[in-house]
Amino acid sequence: MPSKKELLDLHFMDARCKLIDLAAFLDRIERHPGEPDFRFEGLKKALPILLSEQPGRAKAILESLSDHSTEPAEKATFQGAFGAPGFQS
Repeated sequence: MPSKKELLDLHFMDARCKLIDLAAFLDRIERHPGEPDFRFEGLKKALPILLSEQPGRAKAILESLSDHSTEPAEKATFQGAFGAPGFQS
């Protein structure tokens, strides 16, 4: 099993890049006119989970961005997924 240092040596630069990319994305959204939608709000709600010390952060973030509704929609109005709960057709 690799040590924390070995994992950091292998993956730190990739994680650093992803974190900077996410920060730049959030900055871009906030710089542009218009109201942010549920996807932006979903990302912001996931950030405290990322910063927590709880085990299973990846699962908790996935759950926070998942639609937990149990009732099927009468009709699909689009094809694809939005990646955050709150989509209203």
